[in-house]
Amino acid sequence: MSAVNRVIKNTGILYVRMGVTVFISLYSTRLILGALGVEDFGIFNVVAGAISMLTFLNNAMATATQRFMSYAEGAGDLSKSKNIYNVSVVLHLLIAILVFVLLEGAGHFLFDGILKISPERLFAARWVFQCMIVSTLFTIISVPDDAVLNAHENMLAFAVISTIDALFKLSIALFISYATPYDKLMTYGFLSALSAIILLIIRRVYCHRKYTETRINFKQHFDKKLFQQMYSFGGWSFFGASSSMISNYGQSILLNSFFGTKVNAAQGVANQVSGQLGAFASTMQKALNPMIAKSEGAGNRQLMLKATMTGSRISFFLLLFFFIPTLIEMPYIFDLWLKNVPEFAVIFCRLLLVRNLVDQLFYNLNSAISAEGNIKKFQIFEAILWLIPVIVSYFLFVQGYGPTTIYFLFIVYSVTAGLNKLYFSKLNLGLSFRTFANDVIIRCICSFVTVAVISVIPVYFLPASLFRLVVVIVLSSISFFLTLLIFGLKKDEKSLIFNYLKKFSS
Repeated sequence: MSAVNRVIKNTGILYVRMGVTVFISLYSTRLILGALGVEDFGIFNVVAGAISMLTFLNNAMATATQRFMSYAEGAGDLSKSKNIYNVSVVLHLLIAILVFVLLEGAGHFLFDGILKISPERLFAARWVFQCMIVSTLFTIISVPDDAVLNAHENMLAFAVISTIDALFKLSIALFISYATPYDKLMTYGFLSALSAIILLIIRRVYCHRKYTETRINFKQHFDKKLFQQMYSFGGWSFFGASSSMISNYGQSILLNSFFGTKVNAAQGVANQVSGQLGAFASTMQKALNPMIAKSEGAGNRQLMLKATMTGSRISFFLLLFFFIPTLIEMPYIFDLWLKNVPEFAVIFCRLLLVRNLVDQLFYNLNSAISAEGNIKKFQIFEAILWLIPVIVSYFLFVQGYGPTTIYFLFIVYSVTAGLNKLYFSKLNLGLSFRTFANDVIIRCICSFVTVAVISVIPVYFLPASLFRLVVVIVLSSISFFLTLLIFGLKKDEKSLIFNYLKKFSS
């Protein structure tokens, strides 16, 4: 099977999974918000947010390990794959210990004056924090297995595990809504951690039985030189991811400190919507990233750059398809979805979706830079850029600016960070600015403007209603596909799509 066919097959598998999990997750959020109430939902998001921000850390470390795994796969070296896995297990055990110490230390500061939580809910908040720490440690330890699944492009296993995860979340939401006799916030924290642990055990057992390189034998397969290489690469990835984690959680802390837990509830709703809709694009990236790393490992830089630019454009279009009607009809959608819509939830979510679209233009450049391996200077610049919006927001909040300020600043950050990625892609990979601008930026921005202008027309002639929502969706879908055919896709991509449609229909 060719690399392109593999990407298409894996993307298809992951989209079937998305069709199941997105609606389950969004419905679960509705149940949880209703069961906990705005204040407890805000508490969970600001406390568990400290842990959920470690997703950035986990993804970065998984990317680092996957880069070495995929590189070895591309070179066809099974012995090196075994060494990489064993080294990564040791590396992530050390990281888990470090993170545990840091989180326990940070907890004392968070709950002794930084977070604004009512005294009667402080014990429950501390309990949730401890539950999330346990979940985080298991997540970090499981990174090598996650990297193996990605390196082997086993998206079916990933899809099954993700579906089980969504069903767990739905079961927990139903349980705390209708069955639990205990404190709902504490029960939710405990069961969330327990489900994460169960899923990670499932992943570990599956990988151990499926792939020979996952056998742990430190005496035979621990390579000190490889450990130093992975430590160096992973250390800089850790540095960049830690900055993003601090920045994102700093956003939650600032909003909580200046505006209280109700604004954190709005932030949690916005993050949930953004995460679920954005998963449609990240799904394709998950299928594409192994191809980028393997192409570089096989010495095919041209294919790697082509895959990077094509992936950036296609993933942007996938977001665009869902984001445009959501951006336009968000107030009505939120009223349908939630029993009690937190203040600022709509504006937060709109700004976050715009930021995600900007990020998407440059997102795959991260994978390309990581595949090449020279990431030290890139990560230093990334870390500096991550922290600027939080620092500036603090001073603006002191001056009396509103909570939306930080979201506007992060949009500016996304543009600046994208240019930084583009610069290092030129420096390290030889990527042409003009080629990237013509193939990705111009096509994507023109598509966005065209579809948005056409789709917003019904707003000026029809009142907010289910009928108008349907009209916007239909108009957006038609204009989206026409825009792609006219100037969104390149000629060879159109031919590839038409050929697959013919095969599917025959």
